[in-house]
Amino acid sequence: MKLIKFIIEYLKSPRTIGAIAPSSKELANKMISHINFKSAKCIVEYGPGTGVFTEKLVNKKKQDTLLILIEFNKKFYNQLKEKYNKYNNVIIINDSAENIDKYLKKYAAPKVDYIISGLPFASLPKEVSNKILKNTEIILKDHGLFITFQYTLLKKEYIASYFKHISIERVIFNLPPAYVLKCQNT
Repeated sequence: MKLIKFIIEYLKSPRTIGAIAPSSKELANKMISHINFKSAKCIVEYGPGTGVFTEKLVNKKKQDTLLILIEFNKKFYNQLKEKYNKYNNVIIINDSAENIDKYLKKYAAPKVDYIISGLPFASLPKEVSNKILKNTEIILKDHGLFITFQYTLLKKEYIASYFKHISIERVIFNLPPAYVLKCQNT
């Protein structure tokens, strides 16, 4: 049933959903594997969708770590709110990730340690992607990580124009298989 709802949302808005199925547990594990949950003070997730990565973030973060979820799709936002609104230090926002700086100010959040992204940069309008990546570069603290996944490496050089260091790992057990890009400026 979850898969059917996901596919319906994809069909309504393929440019902003970007996938025909939710991410696998294997992809979720790889996406969070580089997070130091003991020291993280602020984690942001762009485009959490149905919450596959969110579930792992909520379960592993320290109670005082701030987790900000920013989801553009109203149905996914409502599902996330219903599921995670009861947790301490979890803020759920219905907006575009390009406006994350505004919410960090609103909630007096510190610079961000980690940003996890499920955004489909291959299908987002270039001006939206530019703003998201520029803001990401600004809000990440020194040695912070931007961790995203893509289904192809077509946007690797584009993402690399915002980050000095990128390492790539492939996750085959996902539909479709994906590349995890771990991006850093220092």
